[in-house]
Amino acid sequence: MNNLRIGIGFDIHRLVPGRKLMLGGVDIPYEKGALGHSDADVVLHALIDALLGAAGAPDIGELFPDTDPQYKGIPGAFLLQKTLDILKKKNVQIQNIDIIILIEKPKILPFKAAIRAKLCGLTGLQEDCVGLKAKTMEGLGDIGAGNAVACQCSVLARKL
Repeated sequence: MNNLRIGIGFDIHRLVPGRKLMLGGVDIPYEKGALGHSDADVVLHALIDALLGAAGAPDIGELFPDTDPQYKGIPGAFLLQKTLDILKKKNVQIQNIDIIILIEKPKILPFKAAIRAKLCGLTGLQEDCVGLKAKTMEGLGDIGAGNAVACQCSVLARKL
């Protein structure tokens, strides 16, 4: 029996003035931030959904709904910890994660090492098990116009 599991996650948020831009648990200095009920960290939200998918668990919207006041402004790192607790109970172990951040500005390269280090710290994975890339949208759509940020994430996990 093959115990490997794949999970895929995606998140997108509008960028607006007056909000922080949190990516992978790192506060990125920028004139706009992601609008959302929680901290709107697209990286952690996409990762959470990918992990939940790999574990065969309900998605982030079911477990941590934006209609619940207890999640107002909550850090994505807190939600990730709750998700990791679910994986532990289900005996699912993360093997690696691969992340693509879709954003026009700011450039992510200066922050990649900090984001990867934060993700390793949060998940307990070694650096070579965390893939992190950033792409622009070449000026296309809301992301390309600088009005949104998105993230796609895939996870390989193993059922113990």
